[in-house]
Amino acid sequence: HVLYLHGFRSSPQSTKARQVAAVMAAQFPHITWWCPQLPASPQAAAELIATGTAAWPAAHMAVIGSSLGGFYATWLASQRGCKAVLLNPAIDPARDLANYIGEHTAWHNPDERFYFAPEFVDELRALAVGPLPHPERVWALIAKGDEVLDWREMTARYPGSHQVVMEGGDHAISNFETYLPQALAF
Repeated sequence: HVLYLHGFRSSPQSTKARQVAAVMAAQFPHITWWCPQLPASPQAAAELIATGTAAWPAAHMAVIGSSLGGFYATWLASQRGCKAVLLNPAIDPARDLANYIGEHTAWHNPDERFYFAPEFVDELRALAVGPLPHPERVWALIAKGDEVLDWREMTARYPGSHQVVMEGGDHAISNFETYLPQALAF
C-alpha cells in the first residue's frame, strides 16, 4: 500500500504524483496505490487520510508526501508507525500558511478555486507532532534551492532520519525522477 499526499494548492495531477503513479502502475501493479485530492481543511484532510488507510497494515504501507503533504505524511507516520518519504516537507505550515487565508486557485486547474479559512491554521497546529517515534522509518529529499521552505529547517526537523540534501534544486523538485528509484527502494 502506497499513499501519495500532494502539497498546498496542488493535486493528484502534480508532476511528482503522476511520476510515482506511472512507476507504480508499470512496476508494482500488485501494490495498492492511492493519491486522493486533499480538502483545504487540514482536519478534513486528516480524516480522509485516516479513513482511507485504516485497513492498511502499517508494516506493509508507506506514505509519500510533498510540501504540505510531507507535513501530513509526518503526522500519519507518527500515528501509524509506517515508512514515509518526504519531499521538501512543510515543517510549520500553521505559521507559513497563516499568510494565505483567503481564496486560491489550484495549480493544475486554475478554474478550480478553494478557500483557506482562518480556522485551518488551528487545525494545522492540532496535527503537529513532536519528535518521531521511529525516525529511521523516514526518508527525506530536501533541496537547498527550495524557494518556498528553508532547507535548514527541514533537515533539523528530521534528525535520525535518512536524508538526501540536494545542492540547488527547487520547491517542486523538478528533477524528482532522478531520485524516484531511491525513494521507492526505501
